[in-house]
Amino acid sequence: MKADRVEVSRDQQKNKWLIRIKVGEEVIRRHCDEGKDVDEATLRQAAARTAADEGYTVDAADIVINRTQ
Repeated sequence: MKADRVEVSRDQQKNKWLIRIKVGEEVIRRHCDEGKDVDEATLRQAAARTAADEGYTVDAADIVINRTQ
C-alpha cells in the first residue's frame, strides 16, 4: 500500500526524530534515533525504511522534512 505523505520533524521532548506516515485518514507515528544534525538524505532513507517496516511504500517526493519547530 502506498503512503500519501511522510513527514519528518524533530520531537524536542524526546530528543528524537518523529516520522509521521499518513495514509488516508490514518496517521502512524514512529520515532527514529538518527542524530540531531544528520543530513537530509539519511532522514529520507530512515523515513522510507520506517514506512516499509509498517508495510507502506513511499515516493521520495512525498517525504517532507521539517527541521524548524
